[in-house]
Amino acid sequence: MGILGSGGRGTYDLGIFLQQPETQFVAVCDVRSERREAAKKIVDEQYGNKDCAQYRDMFELFSRDDIDAVLIATGDRWHTLASILAAKEGKDVYCEKPCSMTIAESRSLADGIRHYGRIYQAGTQRRNIGNFMHAVHLAHSGRLGKLNTVHANTLAPATNHDWLPAEPELSKDIVDWERWLGPTPWRPYNSAYVAGRWRGYFDFHGGGILEWGAHTIDLCQWACQMDQTTPVRFEPQGSTVVAHYANGIKLVMRDSGWLGMGTCSVRFEGEDGWIETGDSGNMLLGPGPLKAEYREFTDAGTDPTSHIREFLRCVKSRGIPAANADTAAQTHIAAHAAYIASQLGREIQFDPVKEQFLHDEEANRMRSRAYRAPWRA
Repeated sequence: MGILGSGGRGTYDLGIFLQQPETQFVAVCDVRSERREAAKKIVDEQYGNKDCAQYRDMFELFSRDDIDAVLIATGDRWHTLASILAAKEGKDVYCEKPCSMTIAESRSLADGIRHYGRIYQAGTQRRNIGNFMHAVHLAHSGRLGKLNTVHANTLAPATNHDWLPAEPELSKDIVDWERWLGPTPWRPYNSAYVAGRWRGYFDFHGGGILEWGAHTIDLCQWACQMDQTTPVRFEPQGSTVVAHYANGIKLVMRDSGWLGMGTCSVRFEGEDGWIETGDSGNMLLGPGPLKAEYREFTDAGTDPTSHIREFLRCVKSRGIPAANADTAAQTHIAAHAAYIASQLGREIQFDPVKEQFLHDEEANRMRSRAYRAPWRA
């Protein structure tokens, strides 16, 4: 394996992958020299040698015939394009979320992975975390009765359209700013972006609905058995967006009013009862008879170990992982549509088959963003 992007989450994922007996990392790639060197040190110490190669250019990593799969943990702006380029070179992909920046990128990702016939696992690890799996099981088994409303814990949707002031650009060997920007619009170098402050800026980030919704909307889609579609109507209500599926189920994306189950909470409500759970592993159920379905779980919602194990099994078996590109695309399309409704400040209707908004040219223009030359999906 190789790793592309070795910041905080990438290094954490790398540590989990290194514990798996069937993996051997042979290369690290990052546009920042200090991160390349730090990741190489971790890998070399794991194997007791100095064999791990360092690259600034991802194409050098992708071109290696001895690499079967890559861990992609760059900033959001690179996730879709890097995944497609890796798949084109015959690599299976484990990619951190969010997997895309737009509706159009979501579709390109799913189509590209299918075209190149690769295994893809989005880093939405809660699909393989016990308490979330149990909550979805209760929804699928009918123990909650007919579902009517599902709730996804999301963050406030707004992003910043300003730019930080220009700073002297560093040597390309220290920070390759041109490659860091990638397909996003050009702007002058500022060290704060590179240190992680790119979050919250529109050009680099898909907003708070996408940030957590990549996990929680995903779990709601799964609970509703809507993995192959999206809601058809989106209504912004302050920092909340209420969406409606064609079958009448309501999806509420909100950042407040949760019952203390931890970050990335979800709540599933049916005619016979409800369950709420989150990253703490705890859960609340009601009414009375449903409390017998309570279980205790210890895995943290942020722990990708089981998710990575599933990815590796699928690399060997060529099976379809839980967070495959088609499933991830639908979740992200729903999140992007909700963010567009929030930006416009009005209700919008969506055709999940054509992946277009109905009678709304302004919303349809927001389904994609221009790529900066020479990049293209």
